[in-house]
Amino acid sequence: MILISFVTQNTNLPQNSISNTIALLNQDCTVPFISRYRKEKTGNLDEVQIGEIVKFKTQFEVLEKRKIAIIKAVEEQELLSPELKLKFQNCQDLTSLEDLYLPFKKSKKTKAETARKNGLEPLAKIIMSQRSDEIEFIASKYLNAAVENEDNALEGARHIIAEWINERTDIRNQLRKQLERFALLTTKVVKTKKDEENAQKFRDYFDWSEALNRCPSHRFLAIQRAEKEGYIKIKIEIDEERALDTIERRLIKSDNTCTDQIEIAAKDAYKRLLFPSLTNELLKNAKEKADDEAIKVFSKNLKQLLLGAPLGEKRILALDPGFRTGCKVVCLDAQGDLKHNETIYPHAPQNDSKGAMKKISSLVDAYKIEAIAIGNGTASRETERLIKRIAFKNPPEVFVVSEAGASIYSASKIARDEFPNYDVTVRGSVSIGRRLADPLAELVKIDAKSIGVGQYQHDVDQNKLQTSLDTVVESCVNSVGVNINTASVPLLSYVSGIGIKIAENIVAYRNENGAFPDRTTIKKVARLGGKAFEQGAAFLRIKNGDNPLDNSAVHPESYQLVEKMAKDKNLAVSELIGNKEVLNSIDLNSYCTETIGLPTLKDIIKELEKPGLDTREKAKVFTFDQNIKSITDLREGQLLPGIVNNITNFGCFVDIGIKESGLIHVSNLSDSFVKDVNAHVSLQQQIIVKVLSIDIARKRIQLKLHK
Repeated sequence: MILISFVTQNTNLPQNSISNTIALLNQDCTVPFISRYRKEKTGNLDEVQIGEIVKFKTQFEVLEKRKIAIIKAVEEQELLSPELKLKFQNCQDLTSLEDLYLPFKKSKKTKAETARKNGLEPLAKIIMSQRSDEIEFIASKYLNAAVENEDNALEGARHIIAEWINERTDIRNQLRKQLERFALLTTKVVKTKKDEENAQKFRDYFDWSEALNRCPSHRFLAIQRAEKEGYIKIKIEIDEERALDTIERRLIKSDNTCTDQIEIAAKDAYKRLLFPSLTNELLKNAKEKADDEAIKVFSKNLKQLLLGAPLGEKRILALDPGFRTGCKVVCLDAQGDLKHNETIYPHAPQNDSKGAMKKISSLVDAYKIEAIAIGNGTASRETERLIKRIAFKNPPEVFVVSEAGASIYSASKIARDEFPNYDVTVRGSVSIGRRLADPLAELVKIDAKSIGVGQYQHDVDQNKLQTSLDTVVESCVNSVGVNINTASVPLLSYVSGIGIKIAENIVAYRNENGAFPDRTTIKKVARLGGKAFEQGAAFLRIKNGDNPLDNSAVHPESYQLVEKMAKDKNLAVSELIGNKEVLNSIDLNSYCTETIGLPTLKDIIKELEKPGLDTREKAKVFTFDQNIKSITDLREGQLLPGIVNNITNFGCFVDIGIKESGLIHVSNLSDSFVKDVNAHVSLQQQIIVKVLSIDIARKRIQLKLHK
């Protein structure tokens, strides 16, 4: 119940929904499965809400684990009272827990510990009582071999007092509030590195000052990177007098010689212990917040990219353009299988454009090519212009496709396993072609961090980033569904309940026995037990199989229900599918059971209307302005077609067909205030932009969204 209460407080979701969701999670059910097929249990929670429950469940488990470790450590010191144990158990966050534990994790080498060994703790207590006006005389009573004079005695006592002050939870919390509200983040350039070429991209931060609580995540991460690379030094500044006044008001209760000692100890505690500790904590929290923001942006971008418009099952000729090394050409059939590959040399230095055009034309005819995919890297524009000069008998559609991460894929184990007899150039070209056919199926083979749709992905917490990106990929794969008879191992591995090992077993079974005729046969796959089948079966589709429901998102556990619906209407299941009029006439209330309610029944009817429908848009042909070949061709005021290729919190980057992407700053997305960039543009969206300014020296292009 403590876990459910903790999650409820942090999410404001219904307690019953949280309780049932946690029970399902504890049964190893996946988020996509729970959100889609257990709506009655969760109260119709969506993936985002279930994700929040997962997040706070994990936080609670980390907190509880730390509590157990701390209680054990204090118990071993024989200092754990029932009251203290209860205090530890009642802590609701790690910060308050660590504050409470602070007095019990002292190092034996501290100044305070040395003073204690020298017998000065009683003197420190007398000073803190603030009842004596002759503290130097009292200090003389504590002299010994290690404490030579009164000054030494008072200094040792102050070290103990400074430690006590540092351990005061109320003081730490008051200073935290001040730092959170008033801390300034300042930077100074490292003079010896100021003129280095790599330092210039950080020159905005050579002398910078800003309220930390107003510093946006992208700027904080840029400043952190600049410090990490040694170009600047970061400092936190705050009003020291106000901070000391906060401490003294909580400590000083009289005006005598003890007061002077406490003031000195307070200043020492602040400068030596509190300020360094709390500013480190503040920067750590700011980094975590910036990481979370950057990861959120990265995840949104990745989702949009993975759910990008597929061309579908078409015969594709893919080109990986190049100059000196030529353009690698591959021909793929409608299933994405490689049928032919060779290299053409239309550009400098060979300049065999006629031979290249003739070859492309003959390949298009020979393999009945329906679409041409051109990688957007080096020589892309020149290759696109060459293709458009060819007089095809049956002109294929021409697309420019992002190459981001293709080189990573081509050198990966996945690519070597798929194409053991071909080199990296062929594999990269195949990837470009397959991306056009189905971005999701191809991009899951690449480490998401290499796809190039985020900022500072190498600066943020890598474990958090990986977890978030894996969640996004899993969500996308399961929302679209997977054809079990054509899907690759990487794609299958993201299906709910499957994982890499079972995915490999599915492909092995398919290779040995041929296509799966129905979902029931899936149970024959090695290690795919009842739980995995329950979690994954509805996301695994079988086209033209024995059972028409197998190509839908209807879960096998609901097949009998659908069969009853069809029987009640005197129809076969195949006649019910797609029959909108009959489906809309069904009284769903009469099919409700203890486990299946209206939310699931409505989903079933919706799916039966259009079974296996791919909700993604279809790929559209796009052409850049053919007159713009480099940044020097740009002029202020020009209107140009472009494709959004990255989204950040401060705006979006747009590919306008040259090496440099242009930036539409958030202020240039709309004439009104922009709260969320994603509300105005989406990744891979085709837009028209207006050129505002060009900085050729810094290779920066400022754009405005043209409505």
